[in-house]
Amino acid sequence: FASLLGLCLVTQIATGLFLAMHYTSDIATAFTSVAHICRDVNYGWLIRSIHANGASFFFICIYLHIGRGLYYGSYLYKETWTIGVVLLLLVMMTAFVGYVLP
Repeated sequence: FASLLGLCLVTQIATGLFLAMHYTSDIATAFTSVAHICRDVNYGWLIRSIHANGASFFFICIYLHIGRGLYYGSYLYKETWTIGVVLLLLVMMTAFVGYVLP
């Protein structure tokens, strides 16, 4: 699942950059900029859909990766498991900042 995580991460970064090129965060024009992305940007609807669904698939892959680690007893490697937990918390914080706050 690590290779799928890498593919999802690259896809999320690429689609996020393309969306950020057309998005405005002003409170008066944020909704119209999303409508502009979906209607006027070439394949903007597809980029937005890939970005939204890719985030869900990314977290599914993360949970499957953690589940595999639990099944095979990887939690016995304290340093590796601690780094994984820190990375999981960082990913969750980043998702919160990118999804809830805007």
